Amino acid sequence: MATLREKIGQMIMIGLKGEELTQREKRLLRDYPFGGFILFKRNLREPKQILSLCRALCESKKELPPFIAVDQEGGRVHRLPAPFTHFPPAAAVGRMRNPDLAFRVGEAMARELSAVGINLNFAPVLDVNSNPKNPVIGDRSLSSDPSEVARLGWSVTEGLRGGGIIPCGKHFPGHGDTSEDSHLELPIVGKEVAALKAVELPPFIHACRHRIESLMTAHVLYPGLDPEYPATLSRTIINKLLRQEVGYNGVVFGDDLEMQAIRKNYPLEEAVTLTVNAGVDVLMFCRETANSVAAFDFLYHQAEKNAKMKTRVEESYQRIQTLKQRSLKSFTATGQEELKNILPVHRKIVDEIQGSL
Repeated sequence: MATLREKIGQMIMIGLKGEELTQREKRLLRDYPFGGFILFKRNLREPKQILSLCRALCESKKELPPFIAVDQEGGRVHRLPAPFTHFPPAAAVGRMRNPDLAFRVGEAMARELSAVGINLNFAPVLDVNSNPKNPVIGDRSLSSDPSEVARLGWSVTEGLRGGGIIPCGKHFPGHGDTSEDSHLELPIVGKEVAALKAVELPPFIHACRHRIESLMTAHVLYPGLDPEYPATLSRTIINKLLRQEVGYNGVVFGDDLEMQAIRKNYPLEEAVTLTVNAGVDVLMFCRETANSVAAFDFLYHQAEKNAKMKTRVEESYQRIQTLKQRSLKSFTATGQEELKNILPVHRKIVDEIQGSL
């Protein structure tokens, strides 16, 4: 049976410094049972190196395999280097209005990620491109039509699943109508609830009702839903709306708690408390391991003395454990030979999209 420390470790995802584990990181992973890792361009040089890093991350864990995650959307949010396929942005896929093509894009992305040991993709973007001045979403969205985002987003989701990757829809309840970048400041979307339900929410509700494995929250304030807290920190939005009203019981990832939308407005311990109490299952710290350690220690001490917090930890652990036991049986990277075989096929998918634009 997992200890309290192990359960809390499953609730924290961290970033790494470079292309291999440093001695300090190896010591850290011996002392702290973090359950997930997110990789960026700084961690990814070429297939053999990526495979080696992912294998080392899997071997560092004992009870449950770790989430090894990446943001691989296509377009400008593209982490894997050549020779991996650089897919066009979601908007280009959306303009095709072809669910089969969207499925093939998701499946192709998944097969390349699976080849090197990555097991979770923070995609598809389920945000509706409803604000042309949006500095952070734009062509990352499949469409300005909620029904098309729902339809094609689900096809991408099924493709990712089919290729052996856990999908994660983002950014609940919708980042498409912001005029600020949450990496830099806290955006505010002043729409009434009826407008949010008509535009922002339908793709997420569709995905939830089809049991998408995981979602990521938005660091965005929606006064119509909660005038006090942004979605990641909002019990009204995560627990009441998503968990109770929509009925979603999958794993919820909070977007990076080191982003300025949160960091500039909430001390670390307050942000951790609010995020966990809101109903978020996995807290993400993409850069500074000192923050992930501080969050772990704080959450552990809170759960030791507070029965309600301990119950929340148990709820999240059960959701994470269920997903991992279903989807992450073992380290199953298919390797470089498989990658060589599939890349020419995936290039044809890119040509099909670009040839129609």
